[in-house]
Amino acid sequence: MKIERAVIREIPLRLREAFESSGGGVQDKRVLLLTLFSEGLEGWGECVALADPSYSDETVDTAWHVLTEFILPTVVGRESADPADFLEPVHWIRGHRMAVASVEMAFWDLTARAEGVSLSKKLGGAQDMVPVGVSVGLKDTDEALLGAITDYLEEGYLRAKIKIKPGRDIEMLSLVRERFPGVALMADANSAYTLADLPRFKDLDGLHLEMIEQPFARDDFLGHANLQREIGTRICLDESISSAQDAVLALELGSCRTINIKPGRVGGFEESRRIHELMRAKGLPVWCGGMLESGIGRAHNLALASLPGFTLPGDISASRRYWEKDIVAPEFEIIDGLMVVPSAPGIGVEIDVGRIEALTVRQATLVA
Repeated sequence: MKIERAVIREIPLRLREAFESSGGGVQDKRVLLLTLFSEGLEGWGECVALADPSYSDETVDTAWHVLTEFILPTVVGRESADPADFLEPVHWIRGHRMAVASVEMAFWDLTARAEGVSLSKKLGGAQDMVPVGVSVGLKDTDEALLGAITDYLEEGYLRAKIKIKPGRDIEMLSLVRERFPGVALMADANSAYTLADLPRFKDLDGLHLEMIEQPFARDDFLGHANLQREIGTRICLDESISSAQDAVLALELGSCRTINIKPGRVGGFEESRRIHELMRAKGLPVWCGGMLESGIGRAHNLALASLPGFTLPGDISASRRYWEKDIVAPEFEIIDGLMVVPSAPGIGVEIDVGRIEALTVRQATLVA
C-alpha cells in the first residue's frame, strides 16, 4: 500500500468531570488525530501525549512537531504492506514513542481495512469480549470517592483502580476496602513515592489489593525490585516500561509481576505484542491501560486487549465515562463488566468526521 496523503488534526474534547492523579488534573483534553489515506481507504490513529510533560517527556506540541517535521514527510509516499517494517525509514528517531505509535497504529488500521478483517484479528486477538475496569481519579473527600466507586460498580465495572498520593493513601483505601470488602481494587501511585515509604506499602499489603501500579519513578527499577521483595501485593509497572527491553530488565530484577501495556507509550502494536509475548512466556498477566483517549484510541486499545495474555481487566471504560459525546459510533459500552471487541474491518467503528472537522483547531496535510 502506498500512503498517498496524511492529515493530522488537533481537536479539544472536554471531559465530563476533571480527572486528577498525583501528577495533576485535566478537564479539557487536547487530542491529536492522524489519518492515513491509500487506495480509497483511511486508517486512523490517535496520539496519546498529554498537553504537559507530567506523565512522559512527550507533549501534544512536541508530538505535532515530530510528526509534521520528521515522521510524516518520510512515510507519505512510502509503499509497504507490513506494519512491522512500515516505519523502518524513521527508526533513527530517538524516543517520541507516542508520536511514532500514532502513525504505526493508523497503518495497522489501514492494512486491516484493506484485508477486510478486524484490527483484533489482524493483531492475533483471541477474545470477542474483554473484561474492563475503571480508573478513579483523586477526590476532595472520602465520601466523594466512595460515591464514585459505588456508581461505577453499579454500572458493571469489574475492578476499580484508585489514584493515590502521599497523604491520600492508606487511610483512604482502608475506608474503600471496608465499604467494598469483596471488590477487586488496585492503587495507582503515578511515581509519587520512594522506597522511604516502605512502611506505608507494608500497611497496604493488608488491604488485599490486586496490585499497586507504578509506586516509584519510572527509571527506578532497582527500587521497585526492592519493594516487590518486601511486600506480597504485586507491583505493576506503567511509565517504567517503554519497550520490550525495559520489560526484560524489570523481569530480570524482579521489579514487577504484571505490566500495564499502553500501546501509545511503547511505540505501537509491534512493541506491545513483544511485551505481551515476553510476559506470556513467563506466565505473567498483562492488562491494557488508558490515556483518556477518544473512541479512536479506545478502539485501538480494545483490539490489543483481545490478545490472549490480557487476562486482567483493563482501563477501557465506556465512552460515557469520559465524554458527553464521543467521536465514534457506536459508542463503547460495558455489558456485565465486559466490552465487545469490534468485528468490522479495521478498528471497527464509524468515525464522526464531520464532528472532528468542526472541532479542529489546527490541521496539517501532507501529500505524496
